Amino acid sequence: MEKIKQILKKIGTREVILYTAFGILTTLVNLVSFTILTYLFHWEENVSNSIAIFLAVIFAYFTNKDMVFHSKASTKKEKSIQFFKFMAGRAFTMVIEWVGCYLLFLTPLPQILSKISMTVLVIILNFFISKFFAFQK
Repeated sequence: MEKIKQILKKIGTREVILYTAFGILTTLVNLVSFTILTYLFHWEENVSNSIAIFLAVIFAYFTNKDMVFHSKASTKKEKSIQFFKFMAGRAFTMVIEWVGCYLLFLTPLPQILSKISMTVLVIILNFFISKFFAFQK
């Protein structure tokens, strides 16, 4: 029981809690944007989805930079490098998710379990990429 408490204490940091909260909001930005563009403006689904993903990633960048990892970048160059690293990390995990889902969809696992497992992996990877690569102190 004590071991579980120690693990929960390490996982339940302020940073992880904020990352999770803003991750939920990022998902809402994605879904609401997609819904508005598709159903209100009647844009084609793939165009709406691409824009919704872009808006969600931009939202995630600013919330992670300012509120989760408290970036200290001050010059234009530092901010540009940080933005590039964040976007490169997200592009990398998007490829991981796509390839992982492609391979898992070939197995007898239910597709939704495959998708959920890859999504969880991507969320964890994005946290560590943001913390130790994009917003490293």
